[in-house]
Amino acid sequence: MLKEKMVEALNLQLNREIYSAYLYLAMSAHCSYKGLTGFANWFKVQYGEEIEHAEKFYSYLIEQGARVELEAIEKPPMKFGEPLEMFEKTLGHEQFITRSIKDLLELAVVEKDYATSIFLQWFIKEQVEEEANDNEIIAKLKLAGEDGAGLLVVDSELGKRGH
Repeated sequence: MLKEKMVEALNLQLNREIYSAYLYLAMSAHCSYKGLTGFANWFKVQYGEEIEHAEKFYSYLIEQGARVELEAIEKPPMKFGEPLEMFEKTLGHEQFITRSIKDLLELAVVEKDYATSIFLQWFIKEQVEEEANDNEIIAKLKLAGEDGAGLLVVDSELGKRGH
């Protein structure tokens, strides 16, 4: 059985994951509006991954016999700037989520909640991958610079991302 402090922290993370999905869906819509269909695809796939992360927290809470508390989700921004700026914001957001997951793991260790510690290991690995992907795309966008042709190459590459 989970302690109350852990239930609250897991619910907070569940809601953060839902916000992440909402944020990436807004970014996808922004890219679609700008005609960057590859970027739109990448963010739409990311949206789906964040929903899956939220579902993992949801299922874990249910399996542990804990209550699930869904909060109102803050409206995400609707304007994001150029692709490089978007991916720098994406990286910053993923770094925030990484810190949040690490804080959860630290709480699980303090609470001697071994099941939750094991559950969170998957998310730790996932966050390493998320940040690496964002850094790779940022590097490519910096190489492309102001060159429209370079941006279209990156857009085409991101359009191939499947789920």
